[in-house]
Amino acid sequence: MAGRWLHRAMPGVAVALSYRRGWLGPDLAAGAALSAVLVPAGMAYASAAGLPPATGLYATIVPLLAYAVFGPSRVLVLGPDSSLAPMIAAAVLPLALGAEERAVALAGLLALLTGGFLLLGRLAGLGFITGLLSKPIRVGYLNGVALVVLVSQLPKLLGIDGIEGNTAERFAGTVRAVAEGRTNLAALALGGGALLVIVAFTLGRSRIPGLLPAVAASMVATALLGWEETVPVVGPLPSSLPAPALGGLDVADVWSLLGPAAGIALITFADTTALSRALAGRSGARVDGDQEMAALGAAEVATGLLGGFPVSGSTSRTPVAVQSGARTQLAMVVAAVLVAAFMLFLPELTRYLAQSVLAAVVMAAAFWILDFGTLRRLARSSTAEAVLLLAAMLGVAFVGVLEGIAVAVALSLAVFVWQAWNPHRAELVRVEGIPGFHDVSRHPEGRRIPGLVIARFDAPLFFANGSVFTDHVRALVDEAPGPVRWVVVAAEPLTGIDSTAADDLAALDQGLAKDGIQLVFAEMKGPVKDRLALLEPGERFDPERFYPTLHSAVRDYLDRHPEAGEP
Repeated sequence: MAGRWLHRAMPGVAVALSYRRGWLGPDLAAGAALSAVLVPAGMAYASAAGLPPATGLYATIVPLLAYAVFGPSRVLVLGPDSSLAPMIAAAVLPLALGAEERAVALAGLLALLTGGFLLLGRLAGLGFITGLLSKPIRVGYLNGVALVVLVSQLPKLLGIDGIEGNTAERFAGTVRAVAEGRTNLAALALGGGALLVIVAFTLGRSRIPGLLPAVAASMVATALLGWEETVPVVGPLPSSLPAPALGGLDVADVWSLLGPAAGIALITFADTTALSRALAGRSGARVDGDQEMAALGAAEVATGLLGGFPVSGSTSRTPVAVQSGARTQLAMVVAAVLVAAFMLFLPELTRYLAQSVLAAVVMAAAFWILDFGTLRRLARSSTAEAVLLLAAMLGVAFVGVLEGIAVAVALSLAVFVWQAWNPHRAELVRVEGIPGFHDVSRHPEGRRIPGLVIARFDAPLFFANGSVFTDHVRALVDEAPGPVRWVVVAAEPLTGIDSTAADDLAALDQGLAKDGIQLVFAEMKGPVKDRLALLEPGERFDPERFYPTLHSAVRDYLDRHPEAGEP
């Protein structure tokens, strides 16, 4: 019992207690390789969020250690992410008012609140809420984020300062600055060269991440050419380890960040869970969503307490750990220790790291986020979903990250309600040579059974569509080629019914009965019949009106009315 509890609560500790000697070498090598990628990526994503580069390393070290203890995946890498950077910047920078220390404190508070939402969600069993982010919304969100990131990093790539505003304003401001000749050609050479190297290594499917040679070569070039005074550089890092940095906050800040924290919690959990499950699927393992939510929440709280900002599962750095041979969470611990050692013993090295190179790292990540193939496929198969994708993308890019997601989720729910209110409905007929009964709109050659109407409604019945269903049945009766004796409802798609729709059904039955028409049901599910049993005594349906199959209902009709022909 104790072992099972330990495995669920702290999987990393359980793995450590059963660690195999053969895993040590691969874990050490993978940790070393991973650390080389984590340093430039962490600084780059912190800069993209408008925070000091050092905070990106704090937000790398702490989550790696926390997730190594509490995370269910052995090889997932948690840390700063390009998709979160615009959300963090949008939430924190307007409240920071240009004060760097306050921005760091607000980012830490944002991580604390994000972790709090995740932990509360775990206690409440709310893992299902990621279902609010359908594929069109997630792809649209990522496309929108990619556009925001690309536009926000373009001035840094060009070495241009002072470009602020929303996405459209930043792009227009960058174009004007270029036209005015404000481009720093040295910064562009370093950043553009780094971007080309990263893209070339990626397209060449190199096992070595392209950002390593790109960053190293740019730093050598900056040092040899003496450009550290010519181009904006990161400068020396503080020689310190992660520490609390939450000073100067008040209750108003908490209220201001609650909404952004909830949105970030939803996004990070959805992305991290998808990545964790993909990794587990390769090894045949199984990931508990509740456990993943708790581990991610613990990592967010830890990084918020120690100078970091919200983090997520990394789709770019996790493959580095996997390809380098990581076996267990020890690889993440080794990587975290090496990043901390870099900050303690080599902080001066970043005096030669150009900001334009960090911009290139972020832009390269954004390029691979873009996904227009899904939009093309949806445009061919589902116009509504394609519109949702575009709404999420344009909303995130031009209105705001959180606002865009909120609008897209609202539109998604509206589409769901519309589809439930106005679902596919059909009249079923017999088709020569094909068993069963089929939609007459797809089989106009089908034959109706005289005096019988078979209706199907492909949605649960509720207050908004009960009258739509009854109108559908009445229309079929009115349009029938001859007098109608029976209406059979093919009720298998009716997975639910509320009291309003049940009353509508009772009223339909009474109206049809006045015209001498019997209303019966085939293949109705038990829970729906139970709801109909709660109708008033004079409105209830007799048990003989329910048939186990559509065929048995039609057979009974023909037995009672043999003149209608054989089924």
